[in-house]
Amino acid sequence: MVTTFKYKAMDEQGKMVRGTIDAANLTDLELRLAQLGLDLVNFSNARSRLLKLGSKRVPRHEIINFTFHLEQLVGAGVSIIDGLRDLRESITHPRFRDVVAEMVTSIEGGRTFSQSLREFPEVFGTVYTSMIRVGEESGRLGEILRDLTEMLRWQDELIAQAHRAMLYPVFVGVIVLPAMVVLMVLLVPQLTNLLELTGSEMPMHTRALLVTSDFFVSYWYLVLAAPFVITALIKGLAAVSPGFRYLIDKLKLRLWVLGPILYKIKIARFANYFALMYASGITVLDSIALSRNVVSNAVLNTALAEVHGQISDGGGISASFAQSGLFPALVVRMLKVGENSGAMDKALLNVSYFYDRQVKEAIGGLATVLGPVLVLIIASILGWIMVSILPPIYAAVISLNI
Repeated sequence: MVTTFKYKAMDEQGKMVRGTIDAANLTDLELRLAQLGLDLVNFSNARSRLLKLGSKRVPRHEIINFTFHLEQLVGAGVSIIDGLRDLRESITHPRFRDVVAEMVTSIEGGRTFSQSLREFPEVFGTVYTSMIRVGEESGRLGEILRDLTEMLRWQDELIAQAHRAMLYPVFVGVIVLPAMVVLMVLLVPQLTNLLELTGSEMPMHTRALLVTSDFFVSYWYLVLAAPFVITALIKGLAAVSPGFRYLIDKLKLRLWVLGPILYKIKIARFANYFALMYASGITVLDSIALSRNVVSNAVLNTALAEVHGQISDGGGISASFAQSGLFPALVVRMLKVGENSGAMDKALLNVSYFYDRQVKEAIGGLATVLGPVLVLIIASILGWIMVSILPPIYAAVISLNI
C-alpha cells in the first residue's frame, strides 16, 4: 500500500528541503529520498493533514481569483511553482492558503500541477483538474486557465442572479412564518375566549380557524421546525437512496415556474462546460463523462450516461442526444451542426449563450411575479383571519346590545 509522506530532508549542500513523496513504508521513503540526493530528517503522514484541511469549504470567489491571477502569472512567463508561491502569500482565506501551500509542497516533491490539484477534489473538482491536465500536456496552460476563469465567472454570475431572485421570497417567508405563529398562538385564542363567552354559533370558516389556532398553540415548535426538518430529511434520504434522489431531482425539474428555469440553468451549464472541455482537447466521451458531475441532477446524469453508452457503441453524437428525449431540440440541432462542421465547441457555446439569456430573462420575470404572488398569499391569510373573527364578534356585540 502506497502512502503519501510529508518529509523534511537535507541535501548534499546541507540545505533543508521540504516536500511530499509517495512510498510504501519508511525504508522505501529513505531509499527514494537517497535517490534524490537527500537525507531524511523527519516525516509525517501527509494524508492526515489533507483530511484536516478538508473540514472547511473554499468560497467560489477565491477559486475565481486564484485562477485569474495564476493565468496572469503564467501568461507573463512565471513558472507554475513560482506563481503558486506568490499566490500563497497573497491569499487571505486560511483554508485556501493551506491548500495552496500543500500544492506547492506536492509539486516540490515531484508531482505535476494537475496531480497536486487532484489531491483536493472538494476544492477544484474533476472538470477543473482534467482541463488543467490537458493544458499541461498540450502546452496551452495559459489559455486553459483563461477559459476556466471565464467559465467560473459565468457560473458565479448565474448563481448570484438566482440567489438575488430568491432573496425576497425567502425574506418574506422568514418574516411571515413567525408572524403567523404569533397570530395563531397569541391573538386568535384571546378572540376565541370572547366568542365562547357570547355563546353564539360560529360559521365553518371560523371553526376551521380555531382548530388551526389550537394546533399552533399545541405544536408551535413543530410548525417552526418543520421546514428545517423536512429539508434535512430530504437531503439525508437523497444522499443514501439513488432512487429517492432521482425522484426529487425529477420533481425539481417539474416545479411550477421554478422547474423550467432550473432546467435551463442545467442545460446552459452543461453546454458551457462541454464546449470548453472539448475545445481544450478533451474527447467527446470524456467531456460527457465529466459533464455528469456538472449538471448536479440525477435525471440529467442518467440521460448523459445513456448518451455516453450509445456513443461508445458507435452511435452518432446528435442522434444519441436526440434518442434520450431529455435534451431540447435546439441542443440536438446545434450538436448536429457541430458534428457536421467539426466546430462542436462553437455550436455548444451558442447553445450556452442562448440559454444563458433565457435564464436571465426568466429569473428577472420570476422576481417580478413572486412579489405580487406573495402579497396575495399574505393578504389571503390575513383576510381569512379577519373574516373568521370580526363578523362573529360583531354579531355577538349586536345581540348583547339588544
